[in-house]
Amino acid sequence: MRDRVRWGIAGTGTIANSFAADLRFAGNATLAAVSSRSAERAHAFATHYGGIRSYHDIQALAEAPDIDAIYIASPNAVHREHAALALAAGKAVLVEKPLTTCVADARVLAEAAAASGAFAMEALWTCFLPAIAELRMLLREERLGTIRRVRAELAYEKPFDAGSRFFDPTLGGGSLLDLGIYPIALCLNLFGHPKSIVGTWRSAPTGVDVSADVRLDYTAFDAELRCGFDRSGDNRFVIKGDRGTLAIDAPFLKANRLFVGTTAPARRLLASTGQTLFKVARRIPLPGLERFDHAFPGNGLQFEIEAASAAILQGRREHPLMPLSHSIKALEIIETIRAKAPLA
Repeated sequence: MRDRVRWGIAGTGTIANSFAADLRFAGNATLAAVSSRSAERAHAFATHYGGIRSYHDIQALAEAPDIDAIYIASPNAVHREHAALALAAGKAVLVEKPLTTCVADARVLAEAAAASGAFAMEALWTCFLPAIAELRMLLREERLGTIRRVRAELAYEKPFDAGSRFFDPTLGGGSLLDLGIYPIALCLNLFGHPKSIVGTWRSAPTGVDVSADVRLDYTAFDAELRCGFDRSGDNRFVIKGDRGTLAIDAPFLKANRLFVGTTAPARRLLASTGQTLFKVARRIPLPGLERFDHAFPGNGLQFEIEAASAAILQGRREHPLMPLSHSIKALEIIETIRAKAPLA
């Protein structure tokens, strides 16, 4: 029985390079091949990462007999097509977020995965970081008491460009698919599916959402989530309980530091939205403020690589931390918000 998964990468862009670079930190995975529509880019990528094989398209990669799994790092708009092609060839797939650009495509992909019997997962790397594992443990231990409120923001200002992947609807643009997917997915990962969903969005000139506010209603609390290309946000994820407040340091999607406050001043500091006050927590010890550091080498993708590889080696079809049902639900939440008319 093999102890390493032999990975191929479909795509040669920024995230494909991050994935390839972080594979060296994963003990149960190895990089074997890459594909691209450009033979020149595929060859350059393969040469850069140690002379791995290069293919001119994903079909050739999927047909390679010595590839176990394919990381789909191609543009959002072709995630379903490329992942379904790999699954039909019997390859496991790890699909860069978002899984697809719409719920209908995600369901088609889930059906393809079921028919193939191969492993399939969305690559939502944040949920596999050590800091998030620590957060789950703190919640299991009820360190915060009963959860009363969740607040998260992920916003990075982007100049409008109708042809960029951020604003072009044909490329799967919009702040919800690019940024909002992170707090939504993390809430689903930590708390499960909400009881109800409400929200608003504002439109870019191309019709995609330039910003959005989402509220997920759970039994005892609400999760208020914000995303946007129209500003740079505080980019933290804050959980308030009746005994303590927890904050994931910014940017929370790259979580490597947590704070838990149990005194009133510490809790107020962690709940504040200003960057200046929060910087105090990074430097000065405060009564009732506990810090959890989880620094990691590289970009941090190695943890999802290890998790997916372990599941593949075990013969699993999904990973319990990121089942396809969660990925489909995240897209349902996004479509629920986008189904309403945008704010003026």
